[in-house]
Amino acid sequence: MLADNRNFHQKLSQLYSQNYTWLHAWLRKNMRCEHNSADVAQDTFVRILTSKNALENMREARAYLTSIAKNLLIDRARRQRLEQAYIAELALTYQDGSGFTAPSPAEICETISILEQVCLVLEGLSANAQQTFIRHYIEGESQVAIAKDLAVSTKMVQKYLVQALVKCRQLADCQKL
Repeated sequence: MLADNRNFHQKLSQLYSQNYTWLHAWLRKNMRCEHNSADVAQDTFVRILTSKNALENMREARAYLTSIAKNLLIDRARRQRLEQAYIAELALTYQDGSGFTAPSPAEICETISILEQVCLVLEGLSANAQQTFIRHYIEGESQVAIAKDLAVSTKMVQKYLVQALVKCRQLADCQKL
C-alpha cells in the first residue's frame, strides 16, 4: 500500500512537472486571465490527486488534463451563473421595499452552496424529472398539476420525485465520507 501510494505521487509529480506550464498557458490563452487560469490549472492537479484511479487509465497526458480542465471550467461557469442569478434575485427582493433585510455574506455563501448541490442533483436527471423537482419542491406546484402539464400520470411524477430524492440522498452520503 505504501509503495502504491509512493508510486502514485511519483507519477503525479512527473505529470505535474512535465505539463503544468503547458496547461497553464493553454488555459491562459482560452480564459484570458492569468490568475483564474493558474487556479484552474492547479485545481486540475488537485482533482487528480483526490481521485483514486486517476492515473491508471491515462493514455495521453495532455488530452486527459485538458478534459479535466474543461470540466472544471464548466463547473466554474455554472457556479458563476448561479451566483449571478442569486445576487440578482436578492437585489430585486431588496429593491421592492418589503422590509427585507439583506443576508449576511455567510448566509449568501451557504445559500449558494445549497444551490450548487441542487444543481448537482438535477444534472443526472431527465428533463421531466428536473422540471418536476423544481416545480414541486421549489415552486410549490402540486403533483397533479405537474402531471397534467407534462402529460404524464401522477405516478410518473411521483417516480420523478423519487429519482431526485434518491440522488439527493446519494449526494448527502458521498459528502459524509
